[in-house]
Amino acid sequence: MNTSAIKNPASKTALRHWKGQRYTAALIVVYALLILLQLIFNKSPLGYELWAGIFSPVWMRLLTVAVVLAIAWHAWLGMCEIFMDYIKPANLKRGLHVFTALWLAASVAWFVSVLLKF
Repeated sequence: MNTSAIKNPASKTALRHWKGQRYTAALIVVYALLILLQLIFNKSPLGYELWAGIFSPVWMRLLTVAVVLAIAWHAWLGMCEIFMDYIKPANLKRGLHVFTALWLAASVAWFVSVLLKF
């Protein structure tokens, strides 16, 4: 899609958000399928050892961090669209943006700390 023909800056932002959500959703689906395939084709019983084996390679940990960041970005874009469409008072909208950003950043930091302990 040629975005240079779009004259309204708000439309460009909405299109970027839409594309961002589609890209992050695609990454999340690919990751979920990768985990599912590992569970299906692994012969060991479902338990701690299997999960530890799945997440022990460095590439899987890095991919997991990338997917968690994609989930946070996906949530951020979705919440921004909700706030822009349904919250009219500017101060409330700003406060909700700050709260959402802090909550998502704390969630990602917590997840990374858990993954590093593993």
